[in-house]
Amino acid sequence: MSRWFEKIVGDLGDKKKYLAYKARVKALPPDFRRAAGALERYLLHLGPSDNGSSLIAMLTDLADLLEQSVAAGTPLREVVGTDPVEFAELFMANYDGGSWIRKEQTRLEREIDAAEAEGGASS
Repeated sequence: MSRWFEKIVGDLGDKKKYLAYKARVKALPPDFRRAAGALERYLLHLGPSDNGSSLIAMLTDLADLLEQSVAAGTPLREVVGTDPVEFAELFMANYDGGSWIRKEQTRLEREIDAAEAEGGASS
C-alpha cells in the first residue's frame, strides 16, 4: 500500500527531510533566514531537479552551514561572500543531478563538438 501511495505523492522520506529542513531554517535569525530563503529559491530553480535525494542533501547541507555560521558568530557576508550567485553556483556544483540549465549546457557543448567534427571532416 505504501509503495502505491508514494508513487502518487512522491517519496515520503524526502518530504519529511524537506519539512525538517524548513523547520531548521525557520529557527535561524532573521538575516540568515531571509538569506536561506533566497538561496533555496535559487537552488531549487537551478539545482539538481532530477535527483530528489541530491536536492534534499544539498538543502540539508545548506541548513548545516547556516546553523554552524550562526553558532560561530560568523557574519552572513563572510558565509556567502560578496557575490552570492558565485557562492550558490559553487555550492550547487558539489551535488549530483541535472537541472534544465545544466542539461542545456551539456547539449550545447555536445552540439558544438559535433559541429566541429562535421566541419573538420569536410575540410
